[in-house]
Amino acid sequence: MTEAGYEVSVICPQGKGYDKSYEVINGVHIYRHPLREAKSAKGYLREYGTALFHQLRLSFRVRRRQSIDAIQACNPPDLMFLVALVHKVLFGTRFVFDHHDLSPELYVTKFGRKDLFYRLLCFFERQTFRMADVSIATNETFRDIAISRGGMEPDRVVVVKSYPEASRFHRTIADPSLVVPGKRLIGYIGIMGEQDGVDSLVRALAEIVHVRKRDDIHGIIIGDGPELPRLRAMAAELGLGHVLRFSGYLSGQPLMAHLSAMDVGVIPDPPNEFNDKLSMNKVFEYMMLGLPIVQFNLRQAIRDAGNAAIVVREHSPRALADGILALVDDPQRCSEMASVGRAVAEREFRWTTEARRYLGAYRTMFRRSLDVNDQRHYPAS
Repeated sequence: MTEAGYEVSVICPQGKGYDKSYEVINGVHIYRHPLREAKSAKGYLREYGTALFHQLRLSFRVRRRQSIDAIQACNPPDLMFLVALVHKVLFGTRFVFDHHDLSPELYVTKFGRKDLFYRLLCFFERQTFRMADVSIATNETFRDIAISRGGMEPDRVVVVKSYPEASRFHRTIADPSLVVPGKRLIGYIGIMGEQDGVDSLVRALAEIVHVRKRDDIHGIIIGDGPELPRLRAMAAELGLGHVLRFSGYLSGQPLMAHLSAMDVGVIPDPPNEFNDKLSMNKVFEYMMLGLPIVQFNLRQAIRDAGNAAIVVREHSPRALADGILALVDDPQRCSEMASVGRAVAEREFRWTTEARRYLGAYRTMFRRSLDVNDQRHYPAS
């Protein structure tokens, strides 16, 4: 957006290492607010209410600095349209819905029920789509949901995939502390929440080391999230202190060095109604780096990864261990899958193309608004 000449302000929660309430990075004005992540249904009400208050407050702080032509909100939750609604009613501000998650399915995955809170999430999702001038979908499945479940016109829904930028995301010299002669490094990158299933990878490594008696495997888990303390404790209880390393959140050159040391990328997300529809960034990242993938039976991830992945049909740590060892013990297959993934990534994963689609959605939205204004000022005779 900034490269295309737009002025951009971001409102977001404070995070580890990013606790300044306001700063400017690369020309982007960043406004941050405190946020305590919920662990219960009642906690979500407090979390969402507090977040909305801060987002609305900060949105008017942005507006005091300059006018706002459009507000883009990335879910979850599907409540931030309420902030945009205030500006739309008062100032005619356009609203872009950046559809990254399925809040109703996420709730069912976390709590296992379709109760009043679930129905409220469905209602808020419909209202978000209803108010959106444009919806940005992460894949074709999300586009279908915006049209069928959200009632949006097809020409107002644009698919923009979250491909990493190739100039910044590529193999480099591996971190030497992760390169152990005679050992293969199994890795994961991503957020660690309940729905991400990283505990299955930890248990699979315990199965490989303690049950299968393999001493040629070690692991790295890259990222952060609410489950990280529990996963660290689980690894210690399972006697994986010498086998499994948790790097925490990484970016830039350290991230590339860690990823470049990996031999196999794992997607441990469990099959369910939520994960089945997601395009996961780690699929694209593994493929761009030429890493063969082991994953559970996830429809969208299978579609995205194609022949670069082994699909484990049974959802269990033991079956995940089988998939990992099937790759580790077949170097030829590993090499072929890596080549397939890298070739697809080089041919199709082009952020420059996605960026054009993204900017095109904005230009079309603004052009429509101008056309509507012209019709209001010059009605047909």
